[in-house]
Amino acid sequence: MGRATITGVRTLRLDTARRTALKAQGLAAAPAARKPAPTAGTAAPAAREPTRRQLTGTLNRIKLLQLDSVNVAMRAHYAPLLARLGPYDPALVDDAAWVDTARRPRLLVECWAHEASLVPVEDWPLLMSGAKRRGWWRGYERLVDESTGLVDDILAVVKDLGPVGAGAIERALTGGERRTPGAWWERSDVKKVCEWLFGTGELSTGTRRGFERCYDLTERVLPAHVRERRVDPAEAARRLVANAADALGVGTETDLRDYYRLGPEVARTAVGELVEDGTLEPVRVEGWDRHAYRHSDATTPRSVTGRALLCPFDPLIWERARTERLFGFRYRIEIYVPAAKREYGYYVFPFLLDGQLVGRVDLKADRAASVLRVPGVFAEPDLDGRGVDRRRVAAELAAQLRETAAWLELDDVAVGDAGNLAAELRAEVSPRSR
Repeated sequence: MGRATITGVRTLRLDTARRTALKAQGLAAAPAARKPAPTAGTAAPAAREPTRRQLTGTLNRIKLLQLDSVNVAMRAHYAPLLARLGPYDPALVDDAAWVDTARRPRLLVECWAHEASLVPVEDWPLLMSGAKRRGWWRGYERLVDESTGLVDDILAVVKDLGPVGAGAIERALTGGERRTPGAWWERSDVKKVCEWLFGTGELSTGTRRGFERCYDLTERVLPAHVRERRVDPAEAARRLVANAADALGVGTETDLRDYYRLGPEVARTAVGELVEDGTLEPVRVEGWDRHAYRHSDATTPRSVTGRALLCPFDPLIWERARTERLFGFRYRIEIYVPAAKREYGYYVFPFLLDGQLVGRVDLKADRAASVLRVPGVFAEPDLDGRGVDRRRVAAELAAQLRETAAWLELDDVAVGDAGNLAAELRAEVSPRSR
């Protein structure tokens, strides 16, 4: 069964741990929304478009969506759902996060989780409990303490105008006039105080315009039963670590801690208590030099199929050391690396195929030309000593890129010259490329 018992602690084969993790993350099979290939002489069956119910099911698995401002190919919070649901209407996410009606209440709220993230509304009290380590916005406490008048003024403007962006708040406070250095507050202070109020939960994100966070009073964003719920920090830490284990399937204490960016001591205590109550099972994973923990509800499929492009902020791969342990895949984002020193490209998506990370794809959505550009594409050199079927990788990747381009409402895919898979991929997409 791919496991053995050694001195009372099970040892999982690496492949077993990998399949367990993929199942937990909702990546063990092809999405239902992907159209099956037609057989000869027949039309392709109609795809089932993902619904709010399927969105909720996926969020129940992965727990959160990380937000990021980079929009080279697509926004980070949309990409993990594309990988798991197949082509879907992005309005599903927008409505879940930034629309609240009696018929369709808000499902997601923004707060600091892994990083800035969308989380289920019911998890907001856990993240506001004090279980999480201090956020970077705590560095603004001195400014807040010294600027109580500014804090009160910001809250008053938000009450009157919200949801509203930091720039509009500043204009309301200054009457549209520019403040010069030496004024009672600097231009950036408004944004800093807004972020502090957001971090402490006094403000929330009512909506977004473009990608600008529009602040609103939390009482107008979250229902009273959520806002008023108080959770003991230790209990919140246990809940968050259990959530992380459920999302990961199997992971080290560091993996579990990183999911919500908990502090080391808090996480270690929570892990110990969850082991005692049976939520977590200590295991060994072959090749790992650290103890690991398997969620008691985790399951391991016999096989893993399907394909997906994983954005740099996908929860399967955002902890880079775990990605390397699980897949033998060393991955770094190179956005901040000078172009001449980049190894694979600016915004690189790992390509998942049948449970293995088999390639890397540098992607850019050229919206002006309506082209999904692939400046570089690289096949992995080896998988467990079996090599990579480059021809199949190229064919599957070409199909995935065409699907992604269509979802982005782009007309074409164009493959550049960089990378050891460029020629094969270009041959697969050439009938549709420029």
